[in-house]
Amino acid sequence: MADIHTGKFIKVKCADCSNEQIVFKNPAMNISCNVCGSTLVKSKGGAGELRGEFIEVVD
Repeated sequence: MADIHTGKFIKVKCADCSNEQIVFKNPAMNISCNVCGSTLVKSKGGAGELRGEFIEVVD
């Protein structure tokens, strides 16, 4: 399995509804789940803070 620090996109599993979604790992704004609206990645001015479960790096 690839390291979370490689690549620009990651697949994250929502903690609330288990939806899996591909997101940019350095977002300029918070990224919400497309299904339930829960925050998956919180913007931190660099690498985002994961709120869901990291699944894999996608490139």
